[in-house]
Amino acid sequence: MSDIAIFVLVGHCGPDAALLKSAVGRAVPGAAIVAAHNEASLQSHLQPGRVLLINRALDGSFNTRDGVELMERVLTGDAPPVALLISNYADAQERAMAVGGKPGFGKSAVYAESTRQILRDAAGVTAMNSKSPS
Repeated sequence: MSDIAIFVLVGHCGPDAALLKSAVGRAVPGAAIVAAHNEASLQSHLQPGRVLLINRALDGSFNTRDGVELMERVLTGDAPPVALLISNYADAQERAMAVGGKPGFGKSAVYAESTRQILRDAAGVTAMNSKSPS
């Protein structure tokens, strides 16, 4: 397993992907950030240690438009990836956690300190070791 955190942006449009890339970069400097816009690309990223940031309303070519349904489908097996729902809606966050997702966040809180901590926790890093060396 690599020491570099790998975040997968699942089903996000261009502007939202840019916003999330910025937030991840601030929270976990040096993290690799890739995008999945369809089932095939998503399947290639379903590995332990990956952090999936799944949009509530999927943009792209998936078998569903519902991010929670997608999350439920990919969080199977012995070592599923970590998955967070990106949504401002509390009921969607509750549904995501009920199917095995970790606590996510909404785009309205993307730069909040609590979101930075959520991203660090999902990647398994601490605030101290997430900073670049001097």
